This record gives sequence, structure tokens and C-alpha cells, in this order.
Amino acid sequence: LLNTGGARRLDGVLLETVSAPDLHVAVFGAGHVGRALVGILAGLDADIRWIDDRDGMLTEAPQSVSAIQTASPTVAVAAMPPGSFYLVMTHSHALDLGICAAVLERGDAAYCGLIGSATKRRRFESHFIELGLDQARIDTLTCPIGIGGIAGKQPAAIAIATAAEILRIYERRRAGREVAT
Repeated sequence: LLNTGGARRLDGVLLETVSAPDLHVAVFGAGHVGRALVGILAGLDADIRWIDDRDGMLTEAPQSVSAIQTASPTVAVAAMPPGSFYLVMTHSHALDLGICAAVLERGDAAYCGLIGSATKRRRFESHFIELGLDQARIDTLTCPIGIGGIAGKQPAAIAIATAAEILRIYERRRAGREVAT
């Protein structure tokens, strides 16, 4: 929760207006890129959930991050609020496919990003079509992830490019909401 200012006293009681962050991010996978990405995102005023199916992988979760070890990571998709950002980078292509399919089936993500190449994206698109997902939903998948122009393949470079992409989309969406209200 963040203090939005406006502290005042009422009958001797100090009242402060607080609000929950409106940036909700689920990071699936605790490999090298997942760790680097969570380390960057942890510094934001955001609801960050780091999800992995393997025991002992989330032991270094920053205090501001909710670490969720679960045998069924796809279940965590349903727990996210509408308009969430999903970053999928697990140790398993089958698991990545299931998580992405669950996000796309929801149809309310601000962003669904999958680590990988254009070739991986094409393979996943074929599977999504077999699952009966319509092309409009499939087209919302971002793969590869990260802002353009970053050539580095080190986990930190991928994490920085991906965090920048998330922030750019989030701030544009937020500016649009502020203008509309």
C-alpha cells in the first residue's frame, strides 16, 4: 500500500489515505532471467507475484515480492486481477504453453509475454489454434519479450529490456485512464 498524501486528524486520530498498487505482475519461472527480472521489478510500487513449480527455487525472493511455489502454476493465472501483466519464462515448454493458454483464454491481460524466439512463438501459435483459441487472442501474445534495440542475451539485459517494456505499456495505459476520467 502506498501513502497518497492527505494525512489529517479527526477527533485525535491520524487518518491517511492509502491505496493498493495498480500494477500487477506475475512472473512465472525462477531461472536466471526470472531472478534478474524479479530483482528489477521488486523496486517498483507493484504487486509482484513470482511463481515456480520447483521446490527451493524461490528462496531469494525480495521482501516486496510474493513467492508462490505451486505444483500447478496455471492456477495462479486465475488469481490475478484483470489487467495484469504476465511474464512466462519457466523451465518447461509444456508449462509455458499451459500458462500462456490460460492467460489468453482469460482475455483480460494487459500483457502476456513469453520468453523465446519467433520460432517458439510460431510453434506456440499452432498449439493455441489446436486448443481452439481465436487468432485475435493469440495475437496479443508478445514473444520475444523486451523493448526493441537491446541485443544482449545475458539474463540482466533481457530483464532490463522486459521491465522497460512492461513500464512503457503500464504508463501508456495509465495515462489513457487518467485522460479518460
